[in-house]
Amino acid sequence: MSENHLSDLRFDSLPLHESIHAGIRDAGFEYCTPIQATALPVALQGRDVAGQAQTGTGKTAAFLIAAYQRLLTDQTQPKGQRQPRVFVLAPTRELAVQIAKDAEMLGKHTGLKVGLAFGGTDYEKQRNTIAGGIDLLIGTPGRIIDYFKQGVFKLDQVQVAILDEADRMFDLGFIKDIRYLLRRLPSPEKRLNMLFSATLSQRVLELAYEHMNEPELIRIEPHKVTVDRVRQAIYFPSNADKMPLLVGLVREIGDVRIMIFVNMKREAERVQDYLEANGIHASAISGDVPQNKRLRMLAAFQNGELPVLIGTDVASRGLHIPDVEYVINYDLPHEAEDYVHRIGRTARAGASGNALSLGCETYVITLPDIEKYIGHKIPVAHYEPDDLPKLVKPKPRKRKPQNKRGGRPGGGRPGGGRPRR
Repeated sequence: MSENHLSDLRFDSLPLHESIHAGIRDAGFEYCTPIQATALPVALQGRDVAGQAQTGTGKTAAFLIAAYQRLLTDQTQPKGQRQPRVFVLAPTRELAVQIAKDAEMLGKHTGLKVGLAFGGTDYEKQRNTIAGGIDLLIGTPGRIIDYFKQGVFKLDQVQVAILDEADRMFDLGFIKDIRYLLRRLPSPEKRLNMLFSATLSQRVLELAYEHMNEPELIRIEPHKVTVDRVRQAIYFPSNADKMPLLVGLVREIGDVRIMIFVNMKREAERVQDYLEANGIHASAISGDVPQNKRLRMLAAFQNGELPVLIGTDVASRGLHIPDVEYVINYDLPHEAEDYVHRIGRTARAGASGNALSLGCETYVITLPDIEKYIGHKIPVAHYEPDDLPKLVKPKPRKRKPQNKRGGRPGGGRPGGGRPRR
């Protein structure tokens, strides 16, 4: 972690339980990040926090430390069977898994137990862990509601409620599920509430004021914090030059961790096929990939076996991957904020990084909005069309056969499955 990303506030100066200090030391943390230095003193006084902070700025540690402190200092003994006393909602499976890993690390010496609930895998394993009694419940809305309706756990003993990436909850259509769960918690004044979001938009603030107890608003200028640490450049290829330029750039960058962003899932598959056909190992991550395969893919990317990961904004939001040296925007995003989210993959926890963008004929129209949002022009890089590599075309993908009624096998409508009600 680079020093200029940190504040002057030391963790050992905070009034924390010794078991929490031990976990912080194990994690190697010494000085707080700006969001930690601002949010922790407020939360440790028992006051609610609505914070504007992106992934990679230290917000996870901030809300976990505050949550552990609340549990370890609260004199109220849980009634009957061990039920969740900390409740954390995240928009994606990967983010939930990462929060749980951080919770295990920071809470190693506390004796408190963590339970995970997310879709796609380990249904019975997760269910049995939660049913056996846990202190922290971390997960995504769908699986948590499933277990709750089955009576696997109760929410009436929750002392700390946390919403992470609240803006993404709205984007993914979870808001009804979130309200369903929050209304089953003890009243807001009986618990500590923390909400974090990349933007404190009006809809996020309405959620905060509805389900929190007069939260203190904290803004850390997330777009400036991230963008200032990233070396950026943009190329202006024709659509015909775009794929050869990408292949040439990836070859030139060499053996480092690269994330490539596209706007559509089908394009992610196309980019993967071209890179693989031209000798570059790459995989595309999307919501359609089974959870076990997603986890194997992320593990391979993190340990260096997979050098290139391709994804859309929806698939990649919330991924916590250290040491990504390059982000390549194969497509410029539709929204300026998504540009900041993307390049933030490579400037995590104070590190610096590199972001290259391809301002092609199709998506360059969004460039003025992006530059206005980040507050400066992106430096222009040049290439020689004659120097671009000649590409090997990938073999066509095998698609599932269509049935006679126009749908895929397994359903009466395109895509299979039962019709929507």
